[in-house]
Amino acid sequence: MTEQRTHPEVHRLEDLAGDLARTHRAAGGENRDIEPAEVEADLASLERDGYVILHGLLSRDECRALHTALVPLLGRTGRNTFEGHRTQRLYSVLNKTRAVDRLVDHPRVLALLDRLLLPNYLLSQLQVINIQPGEDAQLLHPDDGFYPVPRPRPELSVATIWAIDEFTQDNGATVLIPGSHLWPDGRTPADADPRLAAVMPAGSCLLFLGALWHGGGANRSAAPRLAATAQYCQPWLRTQEAFTLSTGLDVVRHVSEDIRRMLGYSIHPPFVGMVDGMHPKRLLGPGLA
Repeated sequence: MTEQRTHPEVHRLEDLAGDLARTHRAAGGENRDIEPAEVEADLASLERDGYVILHGLLSRDECRALHTALVPLLGRTGRNTFEGHRTQRLYSVLNKTRAVDRLVDHPRVLALLDRLLLPNYLLSQLQVINIQPGEDAQLLHPDDGFYPVPRPRPELSVATIWAIDEFTQDNGATVLIPGSHLWPDGRTPADADPRLAAVMPAGSCLLFLGALWHGGGANRSAAPRLAATAQYCQPWLRTQEAFTLSTGLDVVRHVSEDIRRMLGYSIHPPFVGMVDGMHPKRLLGPGLA
């Protein structure tokens, strides 16, 4: 006789506020071993300016290892001026290398995401971007502009840009308009708006809110500028890359639990993200379900 599992009954809408089976813990808000004062200072900068630069997260040796792993994977340049006709972009990164995993789930980044987004937030996209000499400045834009939610709005997404090479005024450092995350609907950049280049040493991470206006800078130097970018979004939003389709199950089984959850192997209560009425982790087999 097959044993029947008993699940908690639903009597109120509040009973739908968690995993219906009560077997999978929501992720977000864990102890990341980051000093609370650091997190609070970063959050204050994000609230005021819309961005913060996290220095010294990767060593020189780690940056060199990333260079070695990523450059051979780069291929074609962009299809339009937004992607950049002299900019190489690598998509579906997790299917091609494990080198950037440590960037996607870095504890310093996750400690901020835990405060900015709801539990079980998702990875929206992941790219490696190599801006080559002669590239023009990218059109300024907010990363969350395709979500039809009036501005100013609560955080829908958060982005990181990791400097694998040093970011300078000349080699394509990301251009920001501080405070533009607070702009209302219809407000677009004007010539009088102060712009700031995110100059930072290799191994640093620029983290900014999705509503902040920004864009890749022009590369007027003689060398390319290599970076990786990961964007994250609320668990109830559609991601830019459909990771549950683009990432093989063998890869999903191999990555960290944080990355696995951010790829969509998680539930936003009560059942957003389910597969056949069940938690999507059941697709990965009994060891991970």
